[in-house]
Amino acid sequence: MARTFKGGVHPHDYKELSKDRPIEDAPAPDVVFVSLRQHIGAPSKPVVKPGDEVKKGQLIAEPGGFVSAACHSPVSGKVKSIKPRPHMMGTPVDAIEIENDGREEWAEECNVPADWEKLSVDELKKKIAAAGIVGLGGATFPTHVKLSPPPDKKIDAAILNGVECEPYLTADHRLMLEQPDRVLEGFRIIQRILGGVKGYIGIEANKPDAYMLMKEKAMKYPDIEVVMLPVKYPQGAEKQLIKAILDREVPSGGLPMDVGCVVQNVGTAAAVYDACARNVPLIERIMTVTGDGVERPANYRIRIGQMLTPILERSGLKEGVRKLIFGGPMMGLAQAGPDIPLAKGNSGVVAMMEAPLFEPRMCIRCSRCVDHCPMGLEPSVLSLLSEARRYLEMAEHDVLDCIECGVCTYICPARRPIVQQIKIGKQKVLEARKKK
Repeated sequence: MARTFKGGVHPHDYKELSKDRPIEDAPAPDVVFVSLRQHIGAPSKPVVKPGDEVKKGQLIAEPGGFVSAACHSPVSGKVKSIKPRPHMMGTPVDAIEIENDGREEWAEECNVPADWEKLSVDELKKKIAAAGIVGLGGATFPTHVKLSPPPDKKIDAAILNGVECEPYLTADHRLMLEQPDRVLEGFRIIQRILGGVKGYIGIEANKPDAYMLMKEKAMKYPDIEVVMLPVKYPQGAEKQLIKAILDREVPSGGLPMDVGCVVQNVGTAAAVYDACARNVPLIERIMTVTGDGVERPANYRIRIGQMLTPILERSGLKEGVRKLIFGGPMMGLAQAGPDIPLAKGNSGVVAMMEAPLFEPRMCIRCSRCVDHCPMGLEPSVLSLLSEARRYLEMAEHDVLDCIECGVCTYICPARRPIVQQIKIGKQKVLEARKKK
């Protein structure tokens, strides 16, 4: 059985900056701005209005479509406004502003223990949907939708992604070390929903402490296998993880369920446990703040919707920081500034003192991007087609199979912005298909 995948790269991971920092609570915010677009799919629809009093965990926005997710208040207080606010994607998005009253009063139905093993599969899925859980590894796909594959898709395996292959990020690592039982119970709920399937937990070899602990904790569950994987980026991508653990290849244009598998992040599993066993919706998550631009890298438990600036100040943001990245340096998004409300998909923030700009040169046809592409594509060809605006030809070269991992740009000796060009092309192809 394969324990790796073809292609990939080995960037320095810089995890030593924060991997030994225990999770700490970020300062309680005076105000939160809960974005209505925190997930893939349709934005959420507000069910509150300015002037309303809300409790912690109370529903404040309902799903806006089949692929959408609910949002809840991370504090008790008063709704002040609903209007566009800065968003990490670069364009303003409607957000619900809530002033924290400091009382931490839970909604009546929240934070009440429940015996999830006595609940039916449908009841478990309803709890997950009601809790607004999305993929916390970065993709933010609504979890209840992912756990409801079509009847013709037979699922026989579930994979829990504890790889955390992005450089710098250590939130998942700390979660597995500090709350392994919460993660495992959440994974057991996921297995139950999928029909009692075999479970695998993938962890890279640069987290031996997490691997040993999770392996020890999982020994009492014969249907869960903890797998140590070689350190290689992007080992945590769904299709690469499936190849490494199950030796199955997701077909072009396909999804993990096409090969009988569902993949979930360890943070998502912990949130599933909270929803099903504690009646707590997704209102907080673990996030890494790291990089050479902060004095004290740390792993924080943050409230969804709280502003980034106070958290950076707590970690000692240095003067002269050149770049702030939401996520990791390979797939993350550079921000115009720190005045951004945090969302469900924010796994980390990297502050960098240097942000070198390179002058791209002509492609030298070295094929390094082709050799290292984990999807077996031809990134050089795709980027050149994109530059020439020959977008329909990109579709013929399977551009939609690109996972935007950034390996091609990282490995290119000509410093070409390959993945950026491919992203533009993918968007144009998708727009053309929608018009049809």
